[in-house]
Amino acid sequence: MELVTPEWGLVIWTSITFLILLVLLKAFAWKPIMSAITERESSIEKALLKAEAAKEEMARLTSENEALIKQARAERDQILSDAKKVKEQMISDAKELAHREGARMIELARVEINNQKAVAMADVKNQVAVLSIQIAEKVLQGQLEDQNKQDALVAQLLKEVTL
Repeated sequence: MELVTPEWGLVIWTSITFLILLVLLKAFAWKPIMSAITERESSIEKALLKAEAAKEEMARLTSENEALIKQARAERDQILSDAKKVKEQMISDAKELAHREGARMIELARVEINNQKAVAMADVKNQVAVLSIQIAEKVLQGQLEDQNKQDALVAQLLKEVTL
């Protein structure tokens, strides 16, 4: 039973030892422990503040990236639109140029055809004239071989000529 019910001397000496230990701990260990705890709290608080700042910075950067992506997409769409307009304008210009060039070539062909036609008509007229002269010459030769026919022709021509 001695262990369950201690003597008063033991209780007093244990209490005095505990109080001395408590005073020594308060004098030498309590301040360093409290300063370490305070320092740890402040470092945790700073880390939390830095984490919050980093989170806000990430949110800001994310929104900036999204804005840049939207702007890049808008610029891409504008560039594609401009390129499409330029392409359509180039096609339209090429078609018009081809149309004008075709019309010019058709007109040149018409002029050339008319020139060739005029040359051919002049050639045909010359050939007709030569053939007419040859035919008239042969006819006249046939009629003028006979002296009586020559005299009759001269008499007829004299009647037709009036002075």
